[in-house]
Amino acid sequence: MKYNHQYAITLKHLLIENQKQIGLKFYPNKVIQALIKELPNPKWSNEFGMVYILNNKSNLDKIFEKFRAVAWVNCSHFFINRPIDIENGPIDVNWFRKRTVDKNYRVCPEEYLMKLELKKYSNNTVKTYVKFFEAFINHYKHVNLLSLNENDVRSYLQKLVQENRSNSYLNQAINAIKFYYEVVLEMPNRFYAIERPRKNQVLPKVLSKEDISIIINNTINLKHRCIIGILYSSGLRRSELLNLKISDIDSKRMTIRVEGAKGNKDRYTLLSESLLKDLRVYFKEWKPKKYLFEGLRGGKYSPESVSKVIKNSAKNARVNKQVTPHILRHSFATHLLEAGTDLRYIQTLLGHNSSRTTEIYTHVAISSFKKIKNPLDSIHLE
Repeated sequence: MKYNHQYAITLKHLLIENQKQIGLKFYPNKVIQALIKELPNPKWSNEFGMVYILNNKSNLDKIFEKFRAVAWVNCSHFFINRPIDIENGPIDVNWFRKRTVDKNYRVCPEEYLMKLELKKYSNNTVKTYVKFFEAFINHYKHVNLLSLNENDVRSYLQKLVQENRSNSYLNQAINAIKFYYEVVLEMPNRFYAIERPRKNQVLPKVLSKEDISIIINNTINLKHRCIIGILYSSGLRRSELLNLKISDIDSKRMTIRVEGAKGNKDRYTLLSESLLKDLRVYFKEWKPKKYLFEGLRGGKYSPESVSKVIKNSAKNARVNKQVTPHILRHSFATHLLEAGTDLRYIQTLLGHNSSRTTEIYTHVAISSFKKIKNPLDSIHLE
């Protein structure tokens, strides 16, 4: 049976008088309205502009039973369907427990931290979410968190805008706030109407092939040379490099298996023939046990060490440009595009969900520019 928009109901999470409610949004229709009246104690909310009933399993079941074969019940805003990040490892929250805060400072609720831990968010994400959420709840220091609504969130965001905070800052604040109300309190998309600022289109920074060559050739430490080489030649994220196991290197197929990458998706990327030679020598000398790159005491190499290795190698090579793991990844993608590689293959190698993310490199690649004759060059100058 096909339903038109008049026979559709969208479920929303509402919090009214500190009680979880099921909001029912629909186009005015006599059939729908008659069935709504048969639900347990339906009420109208002027604030949210919709009917609502108490949120419990019995009432939810009655909604599906009442509108079966009559209307389409849209639950996309109601149920959580977010993957758990299985490769982020254990969360270290000692910094949260040991820190000293003012006695009047409102700290992040324990259940907020616990949900971040259960969701296995990365340590960096945990610190970011806690920082932004605590800034929000200290703005409303004496207000019950359950009583805050969309207008309160908007008012807080307006304050951030007036402080000239960046769009990225605003989006991080929204994410941290929504996490509490929509994930911790299990009311997904409750703040569905909160406006987000447009993302600034910042072009990725890219190194030339000459810069890459100079950096690698001036890296004497073989382990460090392999780290830089694999980040560039395979387009890996720093976290993906740290999670690489010895068994992920397939020299027969000349591929590298990337497990549990962003979005919990596995993929394959390229293995460089010249890098493979260095990797074989490195393996014999360093004898890693499990992970391809390990610390002095075993276990994963640290993220900070990777960044330090790249920064020092660029400095020693006298490359006076910012060089980070992600810039090496950007350079990999851009150089492939300039060499004529199909954008769809680059998307697969990078592990992008959307082709729109990969298309940003078309604004950086300069191979097509070289075919254009600059108009100044056709003018005779004395």
